[in-house]
Order: sequence, then C-alpha cells, then structure tokens
Amino acid sequence: MHKTLTHNPPTHKPISTQQAMQYSRQILLPGFDLDKQETLINSSVLLIGVGGLGCAAAQYIVGAGIGSMTLVDDDKVELSNLHRQVLHGHKDIGTAKVLSAKQTLLLINPDCKIDCIEKRLDEQELDELVDYHDIIIDCSDNLTTRNRLNQVSINSKTPLISGAAIRMEGQISSFIPNTKNACYQCLSNLFVEHNLSCVEAGVMSPIVGIIGAMQALETIKVLTEFGEPLVNKLMLFDGSSMQWQTFKVKKSSECTACNI
Repeated sequence: MHKTLTHNPPTHKPISTQQAMQYSRQILLPGFDLDKQETLINSSVLLIGVGGLGCAAAQYIVGAGIGSMTLVDDDKVELSNLHRQVLHGHKDIGTAKVLSAKQTLLLINPDCKIDCIEKRLDEQELDELVDYHDIIIDCSDNLTTRNRLNQVSINSKTPLISGAAIRMEGQISSFIPNTKNACYQCLSNLFVEHNLSCVEAGVMSPIVGIIGAMQALETIKVLTEFGEPLVNKLMLFDGSSMQWQTFKVKKSSECTACNI
C-alpha cells in the first residue's frame, strides 16, 4: 500500500534467504506470503513517542521485519518510566529515550535502519518528515500532538495508527485518509477528552503493552493489506474486567480537520 513519495524513494530490497528463514513463522500464515514480508522489509514507519505505548509497538514492528523506523521523542529516561517502558533500563536513566530505544531495538533486528529525533516537531516539520514514511504510529500522550498528527496524516494521505492507555483502560483505532473514512478528530469530537497523563492518573504496566502490541499488529496489517484493520472503528479495552468493545465511528460532516 506504499504511497507515492515526494522525495526519491529508497531502492527496493528483495527478501533474502536468511530473511525468509528469520520471518518464516509469519510467512507461513495463510494469506501472508513472501511478498507481504518483502513489503515490510521495504516499508518505513514514523513513530511518535517512545514511552509505554511506543516501546511496546516498536519492538514488535522491528521484530516483524520493518525496514526502517524514525523515533521522535524529546524526553529522557526517568526511574518512574521503567515499570512500563520496556525498551529502557536502569542504565539508561538520563539518556534520551529515542537513543535508549534504538540500542535495544537494534538487538532485536540489526538490519532495521533506525533514525532518532530528540525534539518535538511542529506541523510543518512533521509534514516534511512524513514524506519519507509509509505510516504514522501515534504513541503520544497529549491531545495537542494527536490532533497535529491527525492533520499531518490527512495532508499527506498517510495512514495513522492511534493508541491511548491510562489507568486500567486503553483504546486503539486506525485512520486511512480518504473522502469516506473518519479521521481522529471525527472520533475525538464524540466525547469530552480529559487530557490526563500517567503522571496524574497512573497506569498499569501491561495496559500499555497490550495497546502498543495492538498498534504494531494494525501497522503490519495496514502496510501489507493483510486482514481487516480498525478503520472507522474504535476498540476499547477494560483491563479490570478483561473486556473488549468495538464501536463504529462515522465520518463527521462537521469535522474541521478532514472536510476542508
């Protein structure tokens, strides 16, 4: 599902014999073949936020054989991060999260090209950066960044995988921009979003792992057109009762983001 890049795209890499062996358990899946694995190897992911969600999502995406990934986060590793941000360890306290995460991810897949950006990007910078990527993964923790990524996704027609987790709850949805599909703002306008972070409300460690892993799965599905992604749907997880609920999300005719 590669979009047309405005810059020179990287050279297409055929899957090697070693890679076919490494990813054989994926390739054996019904409907998932060598061509889809080769698609992953030639795909590039833009991941925003290397906290709990980002750590979980990144490790599975890199492990699945993605060719390149750009990590964006301006934070440094703190002691209070370690219970849920599994790419970082005690030795990494004080280190930029993107650099700590990169070191761990390269242990999982040294063939993956990983770039790091240690600052928050404005919309113009994101617009320029997204041209080099096939998909955006939103692992941020604030509404301002989510809305900004949503607009960048719409402007560039780049798929957006959005996840959120707090307390014992999580949610995930996928957005593929076109005239019929809902965007993130169509969804967020349906409810009053309290812009809480884990600092104020807390979070149970496995919750971010569950939602981040689901973001990784959605990313693989969208990139390879495998299975049915959560487009025009919102999936909610309640860790207290261990229940999932899925709701339909309609494109809003009044949305100021995707109807301009």
